[in-house]
Amino acid sequence: MQVRAIQVTTPEGRQLDVLDTGKVGDPAVLVHHGTPGARGLFAGWLADAERRGIRLIGYSRPGYGESTRLPGRQVGAAAADVAAIAEHLQLAKLATWGYSGGGPHALSCAAGLPQLVVAAATIASVGPYGAEGLDFLAGMGEGNVEEFQADLEGEAVTRPLHEAAVADMSSTVDGMIESMASVLSVPDRAAMREHLGDWFVQLTADAFSHGADGWIDDDLAFVQPWGFDLAEVRVPLQLWQGQHDLMVPPGHGRWLAEHLPGAEWHYLPDAGHLTLLVAQVPLIHSWLLEHF
Repeated sequence: MQVRAIQVTTPEGRQLDVLDTGKVGDPAVLVHHGTPGARGLFAGWLADAERRGIRLIGYSRPGYGESTRLPGRQVGAAAADVAAIAEHLQLAKLATWGYSGGGPHALSCAAGLPQLVVAAATIASVGPYGAEGLDFLAGMGEGNVEEFQADLEGEAVTRPLHEAAVADMSSTVDGMIESMASVLSVPDRAAMREHLGDWFVQLTADAFSHGADGWIDDDLAFVQPWGFDLAEVRVPLQLWQGQHDLMVPPGHGRWLAEHLPGAEWHYLPDAGHLTLLVAQVPLIHSWLLEHF
């Protein structure tokens, strides 16, 4: 599969780090990475996209990799950035999916770009902080609870925590598994060892090539109003959630399913957080293609 690394300039002059794959003219599917993360696309997704004739696109949100930081950004700001990417690539329509922290950003595009986005999906998406009926921290592993509690105190408090985590980030799979121990369920630990570990090591290195800004801004955006109304999501939508998820517990997925009544809700009792990235993406790609 042809892979092209490009820079897209937004109307206000920021740079977005973009990975464009496949063939011009093929159905375009844009991926919103997790938190933290970057534009890199897992080999299994690329292979599936090539089999299906999908033009798979990844991009780094502001502050990650080579993408210019946008301090104080809301989740809803992703729609304008995706519109800029679509214009640069001359895409009249696209489908989109996001995993973990990328889930809300996929929803923002579904809500804000109905003329561009034909369908969307989320995998283990974060729900909105402070929403009635959602206990945001319930069921999260210790590391994530500590992280979000610091986020609620603002950037001055949470920045040292994030910067220390980046400085301690391991360059080996075993080291990364150890550092993530409190948020890795048994199936997710297996997924890291068997499938995703090397990719995650490279992904985090790319994400933090210029520091922790993207991660900090993602987290601050999650505990503030998202900047769009979920009621504005009217395109076909799938929501995927695993029971054994210590990063984004099932309560988040259930809340989103209850508040996005038109969505297809897929709850997998044997899945974790990361396992969904291995097994479910081909199913999502197949479903998204039905809407072009």
